[in-house]
Amino acid sequence: MFGIGGGEFLFIILVVLMFFGSDKIPEIARTLGKGMAQLRNATNDIKNEIRSGAADAGLDRNTLTGGISDEIAKAKESFTTMVTESNEAANVGDILKPESPDVAVNDPVENQPDGPIKRQR
Repeated sequence: MFGIGGGEFLFIILVVLMFFGSDKIPEIARTLGKGMAQLRNATNDIKNEIRSGAADAGLDRNTLTGGISDEIAKAKESFTTMVTESNEAANVGDILKPESPDVAVNDPVENQPDGPIKRQR
């Protein structure tokens, strides 16, 4: 939780108890809760005001993002078609051919060349 461990959290609680006392903690928590509720309500009011102002001006989310969404859908469809066609046209055996002619794909481990694996560039 917020990158704070159990021991650190316990230490913070201990310091708060020592500083404010056990009788003030419920009042502080109540005040913080009310403040968070007011902040949430203010945020929702601002969002609603922006939405209603945009609707009054004739702007809505679908008209603003409609063209972009259509273009993204077209790009996804063309990419899917391209990948499907290339998978059908490609021979899987050609993909699995080894680059080195002395090593076969299905050779057992004993027949593989010794030594470290070198990075290909």
